[in-house]
Amino acid sequence: MHDDEIEVAPGTVRALVDAQFPRWRGLPIERVGRHGTVNAIFRVGDRLTARFPLRPTARETLEAEAEAARELNGRTRFATPEPVVIGAPGFGYPMSWSVQTWLPGVVATELDPGGSEAYGRDLADFVVDVRALDPRGRTFRGHGRGGDLTDHDEWMATCLRHHDRDGLRRMWQRLRELPRGAGPDTMTHGDLIPGNVLVDGGRLAGVLDVGGLGVADPALDLVAAWHLLEDGPRQAFRERLGCDDLEWERGRAWAFEQAMGVVWYYRETNPPMSRMGQRTLDRLTR
Repeated sequence: MHDDEIEVAPGTVRALVDAQFPRWRGLPIERVGRHGTVNAIFRVGDRLTARFPLRPTARETLEAEAEAARELNGRTRFATPEPVVIGAPGFGYPMSWSVQTWLPGVVATELDPGGSEAYGRDLADFVVDVRALDPRGRTFRGHGRGGDLTDHDEWMATCLRHHDRDGLRRMWQRLRELPRGAGPDTMTHGDLIPGNVLVDGGRLAGVLDVGGLGVADPALDLVAAWHLLEDGPRQAFRERLGCDDLEWERGRAWAFEQAMGVVWYYRETNPPMSRMGQRTLDRLTR
């Protein structure tokens, strides 16, 4: 999927786990989540998940992700992963890697309850729980989504060259001019897409990939409204959060920015991700 992607073979995972954590020798290892774009994910036994970055990643990044997971764990009624340990490079794999607890449930890419209003309210409750975390003086990191929309003009110019629809260009020109809301930035998950959401019985069961937890535009987590929900549940999500028009439109802008890139970047290398982006664009433009 990426020019600098690192191959992670199951045999390498087996060797690393056995050598560095002998207590887990003999536990079955199975690759899961083959459509992930950041990590190769392997289930280790019934209770653990090993995550191997696909692109060059410093150990400090994994440590920061583990700290974010600890900060969120237990602070919401929905399950989130608990960090267990960080492994070292070896057996041809050149970076550190991490182990988290395994969470039950099915990812929303495989079981989609997007037509359920109860599910929409669940997602809103999760966003409320995350926003309630104390920023502890932290501010937006200054990169990625969640700052100023106009900072993404160069990226969007690249994306627009891959889309043959004049209406998309006009849509970005309108969305990019939305001002920041009057309220402060809040804690956000930062990537509420189907592959990071677990469902069970048509309800939200858990949220994955919490390492991006941080301070940003509170509208950032509103991307869930278009990535995960149909019209009625989307309205239930909005009502639960009490979004005003400006915040809602900025959420639309962040969803648009993300979907525009996902559609073309993963078209050949990760078709399910590309289709997810296209579905989001269809929801945003109809």
